[in-house]
Amino acid sequence: MPEKKSLFHIITELIEIFFNSSRSLKRGRTWNQHVVPYEDAWAVRREGNKRITSKHRKQSTAINKAKALAKKYNADVIIHRENGEIRDRISFNDANPKK
Repeated sequence: MPEKKSLFHIITELIEIFFNSSRSLKRGRTWNQHVVPYEDAWAVRREGNKRITSKHRKQSTAINKAKALAKKYNADVIIHRENGEIRDRISFNDANPKK
């Protein structure tokens, strides 16, 4: 039979859940850079942004720009195919080196 919890324990658990979730919201936005197809070209877009950072004729140029930004901010580069699928991920995060 499950153990019955007192009202005090339930309230304590709810408060703990609330504070843990609010801490995760304060982490801020990520600096991951996505290389995406954009108007018959390629664009670099920071994760979560609607606007693009830069537009390039070649995917390789966009990848180089995204790598430079990702290195600066210890982030990842996520490279997409023309159909939008992710084809590769390069990490420049010091905690998770995967170059």
